Amino acid sequence: MRMRSGNRKRAKRGLVAELPISPLIDVVFLLLFYFLVSATIEKQETDISFNLPGTIKQSEPLEMPDEQVVQVMEDGQAVVNDYSYDSPAALRYRELETMLRRFRQSSEANLVEPRITIAPNDKTPHEMVVKVMDACSHAGIESVTFAFASIR
Repeated sequence: MRMRSGNRKRAKRGLVAELPISPLIDVVFLLLFYFLVSATIEKQETDISFNLPGTIKQSEPLEMPDEQVVQVMEDGQAVVNDYSYDSPAALRYRELETMLRRFRQSSEANLVEPRITIAPNDKTPHEMVVKVMDACSHAGIESVTFAFASIR
């Protein structure tokens, strides 16, 4: 005796197994939408065409101005390269401003940022240091740093 398959019986009776396709399409579109939203989109790099500068040979070495150190003494005198500028009683250090302006111009001509280091004495009044900072500002020098003596 042979056993018959259940599918054959159903097929003979006219019952056909169907799979509803519309819910499957909905699920596929939901998965597609999920992956599109969750995917990271990388920005493509664009090609910027430009020519890099080459090296320039100089016939004479260019002498760069060094950083200038302005020492502010106890009595308020501003000293640069062993030369005292203005009197401490002056409201503004005009001679120092002129020297700093020339220093800035020579630095800019050599394409170097002018740098000033203010080195006050331990007992220098703050007012005198502010005067030197004002002179740097009036001369157009923005890069100003401070140097202090080491603590023993």
